[in-house]
Amino acid sequence: MPSLPLRLSTLLLALGLSACDDAPRFTKPEPGEARSGGTATVGKSDRSAFSQPSANLSPERRLDFSVGNNFFRSPWVIAPASTTARDGLGPLFNASACQSCHIRDGRGHPPAPGADNAVSMLVRLSIPNSPIYANLIERQGVVPEPVYGGQLQDMAIPGVAPEGKVRVDYEAVPVRFKDGTQVELRRPTLRITHLGYGPMHPQTLFSARIAPPMIGLGLLEAIPEEAILANARQQQRLGVNGRPNRVWDDAQRKTVLGRFGWKAGQPNINQQNVHAFSSDMGLTTRLRPFDDCTPTQTDCLQAPHGGGPDGEPEVSDNILRLVTFYARNLAVPARREVGAAQVLAGKNLFYQAGCQACHTPQFTTSATASEPELANQVIRPYSDLLLHDMGPGLADQRSEFQADGNDWRTPPLWGIGLTQSVSGHTQFLHDGRARNLLEAVLWHGGEAQAAQQRVLSFNAEQRDALLAFLNSL
Repeated sequence: MPSLPLRLSTLLLALGLSACDDAPRFTKPEPGEARSGGTATVGKSDRSAFSQPSANLSPERRLDFSVGNNFFRSPWVIAPASTTARDGLGPLFNASACQSCHIRDGRGHPPAPGADNAVSMLVRLSIPNSPIYANLIERQGVVPEPVYGGQLQDMAIPGVAPEGKVRVDYEAVPVRFKDGTQVELRRPTLRITHLGYGPMHPQTLFSARIAPPMIGLGLLEAIPEEAILANARQQQRLGVNGRPNRVWDDAQRKTVLGRFGWKAGQPNINQQNVHAFSSDMGLTTRLRPFDDCTPTQTDCLQAPHGGGPDGEPEVSDNILRLVTFYARNLAVPARREVGAAQVLAGKNLFYQAGCQACHTPQFTTSATASEPELANQVIRPYSDLLLHDMGPGLADQRSEFQADGNDWRTPPLWGIGLTQSVSGHTQFLHDGRARNLLEAVLWHGGEAQAAQQRVLSFNAEQRDALLAFLNSL
C-alpha cells in the first residue's frame, strides 16, 4: 500500500491499526464523501441544520417547500374554528403540530425520569398475533389493543378523556471495557398511568418510540428497491441476516417494501405522513378518513369533525402534498472534518468493528425518483433500511408486519453528529435510552454482538477516534 501521511500513519499505528488488517484502510477522504446527500447536500451545521431545503431546489420549488414547512410547523386547532384550513385536531392526539415532536426537524427524546410529559415520544400498543387476526395483521401489521388502539394518545380536546400518561424510569446496567473502564447504561421501564378508559388487555405489548430526524427522507425513498434487496443478498453471503420488511400500502392496496419507521413499517413518505396525521394529531385524510377512536371511546366518536360539509378530510389533498414535498426535500447537512486524522482513524475502526455490514455507507438513488432533485444522487446514509435482530437488550417483544420483537431497522447515521446542535440533547436509539453515541453502540446485541465486543476491546484513544468519526457524519 502507498505510504501514509506521517501524522495519520503514526496515529493508526498508535491505535493498533496495522497495514495487514483485513478491513479497508482509509488514508484520505473518498471522492465526494463530505456531500452525504449528493448535490442536494447543504452546508449548515448550526441549530437549523436539519431544516434546510435540498440545495438543488429551484427558487420556484422552494416556494412549495416553504408552504409545506408552514403546515408542518404551525399548530392545528380544535373544530369548529374560524381557521377552517387547519382545524379538526383530535379528539385524541399526542401533539398539535408535526414540529412538536420533530423539534427543528430533529430527534425526539423521552420524558425526564419520573416525569409524565412524553412530548416527542409516543407508545405503540398491540396484543399478540393470532391466526384469527390474519386479515388485520396483513393491513395494519399488528393487532391493536381493543380499547386503546394501536397508539396511546396522552392528550385530548375538552370533553374527551386522554387515554393515559407515560412515565419512564431507569435502572443502571454496568458495562466494562477491556481496559477496565466502566460505563453505566440505563435500561428503561415504561409505565402507563391515569388510564382514561379502564384496564388494558392483560397481554398488551408496549413499544416506546422517539421521533426520528426528518433529513434525507426523500433520498431514502429514492433508493431503488432492487439495490436494497441486492444488498440483503450480499449480506447473507457474508453471514449477516438483514431482511426487508414487507408492509401494506394503503394507496396501492397491496404489500410492498417497508422503508420508514423504527421497524420499517411504512412504505413511503406520503403514507408515513398520513398515519402521523391520524395517530399523532387525530386528523383525517383521504387515505384515512376516520378519527383514531375505538368503539368503546364514545365521546371521541361523537366529537366535532373539522372536515368539509361533503365529507372532505381535515387535511386536504393539497396540504398533504405540500407537507410530503417538504418532508422529501429536507436536506442532509455536509459532513465536517472528513480529512482529519482522528476522523479517518475512527472510520477505519468503524470498518474494523464491522459496523458497515449493516450501516451500509453508500447507495445511488433511482433515475425515476419522485422529485427530479433526488434522482441519480450518490448518497451516504450509513443504513441498509433492513431489519436486524438486535438482541434481547433492545427487544420490545412486539412484532410489526414481518419484523419481530427483536428486530429493528438500521437507522441512518447521516447528521447524527449534529444532534446536540439541532435537538439540544444526545439521546439515541428507538426509545432514547442511550445518552450518547457510545452508549448507543454498547446496546447493540444480536447480529451486532460481535461488533459491540470489538468496540469493548478498544482503548480510550480508539474510542475517541470512533466517536470523532461518528460525530463527523
